[in-house]
Amino acid sequence: MKLGLKLTLFNTISKLVIVVLFVLLLRPLIQDINSSYTDNWLRRQQDKVLKQVHQQGINTFIQNGEGYGSYNALLKEEYVSLDVDSTDEHVDGIVNERRLVEGDTIQYRILSHNFKIGKQNYLLEIGRSIDTMNETTKPLQNIALEILLGMVLLTILADQVYSTYVLRPLGQIIKTKLIAHKFPRPTPYRKVQTSTSDFEYLDISIHKMIQTIESAFQKEREFISNASHELMTPISILQTKIENMFGSEEINDEVKERLLEMQRILNRLKSITKTLLLISQIENDQFLKEDTVSVDELVHEVYDEISIRLQEKNITLSIDIPADWKLVKVNKFLLFNLFFNLINNAIKYNKKGGDIGVIGSVENKEYLIDITDTGIGISQEQLPHIFNRFKKFSKSLQQDSFGLGLPIVKSIADFHQIKIDVHSELDKGSTFRLVLPSDLVETKA
Repeated sequence: MKLGLKLTLFNTISKLVIVVLFVLLLRPLIQDINSSYTDNWLRRQQDKVLKQVHQQGINTFIQNGEGYGSYNALLKEEYVSLDVDSTDEHVDGIVNERRLVEGDTIQYRILSHNFKIGKQNYLLEIGRSIDTMNETTKPLQNIALEILLGMVLLTILADQVYSTYVLRPLGQIIKTKLIAHKFPRPTPYRKVQTSTSDFEYLDISIHKMIQTIESAFQKEREFISNASHELMTPISILQTKIENMFGSEEINDEVKERLLEMQRILNRLKSITKTLLLISQIENDQFLKEDTVSVDELVHEVYDEISIRLQEKNITLSIDIPADWKLVKVNKFLLFNLFFNLINNAIKYNKKGGDIGVIGSVENKEYLIDITDTGIGISQEQLPHIFNRFKKFSKSLQQDSFGLGLPIVKSIADFHQIKIDVHSELDKGSTFRLVLPSDLVETKA
């Protein structure tokens, strides 16, 4: 998952948590606000009543000992009561109580306040229906929730825009320095524009690291190329001298056997040198990609050249590749070597009377070629290293190494941007899958 997406996901989840907490607390908060607002309203009503009492006199409200009462006759939402207080206790508070009003029991929030005029105590009560208070709770909840959701969406959008802006240099570093970089080919340094010091440091550090790796690769290539060229001359001279010595009558049979052994070693050394030189040339782009070849015909050419080895081990090679598959802008010589080495290995490490299959197929719009054998297989521990040059393997596989055949295959595949997947099981065989780029394949369809 990309960093920007992770940040956006975290911001979204954190805000959703806030929304959930807010929703859980919203009702009690609004009820508390309503209660506070009602209490303030009751106090203001108290002040108004007391002011009228002082202005108009208590007798205006209480006549012949009968108390005063006033309420909303229809809905009974509010009421005011003023009566003589026979107690001497000081009363001044707000509570929720049920009152019977014209046969209806209604829950009120009631302010009770007693005061004294002359020698007489009076009790003032002002009540407001709890249902009236609750009527505003739900609308307030909805309004608050809508505002909150709107703010959350705006902040998520703002976070996304800002995260995209802040992380854009990181994306450019990954794209230009890593993904689009034709590693390990030297490229000029292009600074990524950013105001974030961490990204500037990362940009420079990655470039320096790539420079170091490219320099090491270049030195290795130069060494392999130079060493291969330099070795070919003395090897050829030694081979010539050994061949001339065979014509001498003074050489006995024992010496000739030793000379033959030396010649085999020189041939092996010459083959390794040529292979290293070929790999060096491939990696340095010294081959052109101008050919158009039929995959089926190319594999059959390999079969024609290698058929004798198949007969020696009584191995059956079956080829099933669509006849209309053509590879464009490739190097035929290199691709011939790729298939030759893979099929040659399938023969070399196969069992007598075994099978080899070269099968072409299309899966998920990808062109695949599977080279499958029934050979001795490769262990899972050794599988990750089969393309390493001069990598030595266990003798339990009845081999000293995979030599340079598979490194050549890997170099040729990388040169043509062909991906190689390998699946293998000991004593069951191996499958080398070539995943061909879609722009490399042309079909009649």
